[in-house]
Amino acid sequence: MGKVILVTGPARSGKSEWAETLAVNSGKTVVYVATATDNPDDPEWHKRIQQHQERRPLHWLTLLVPVELSATLADAKPNTCLLVDSLGTWVANLLEQDENTWQNILAELLETVQLVAADMIFVAEETGWGVVPAYPLGRQFRDRLGCLVRELSTVCETVYLVTGGHVLNLSILATPLPTSKF
Repeated sequence: MGKVILVTGPARSGKSEWAETLAVNSGKTVVYVATATDNPDDPEWHKRIQQHQERRPLHWLTLLVPVELSATLADAKPNTCLLVDSLGTWVANLLEQDENTWQNILAELLETVQLVAADMIFVAEETGWGVVPAYPLGRQFRDRLGCLVRELSTVCETVYLVTGGHVLNLSILATPLPTSKF
């Protein structure tokens, strides 16, 4: 198993920038795994994607992977560093899956992560720090992403929280809870 890192935090906190710094510092060939797809009818979303693209070195390979994340990770070469940005978008892309299918997808991802020889850096949003969403799909998204982040953190070498432009290494500062099946 390669090195597995999780970078989590709220929107616009700097988590992607920190993950990009970690990828550069890995000294390996970086493969940027983008889970978002561009929507030409949404200029604000296009601008967000463009900002991420402009920040990345030109020599990084970018893969557009809105759904098939496990298969992409499984195909990684050992001498690479995969930067997966972001798990929140990936979860959103799979929201239409029923709960049983989602649990199978989650289990497959967690199993795959533990078998891959490449280094992996995952970026994930923290969505559960505010008001409980008033609509079922919002609650489903928040809960699925929260469970994914918690479960993934149990197989990570390092977990970072980026908030307010500051990076906290939770692997040093915090005590992990036991794993849980949600």
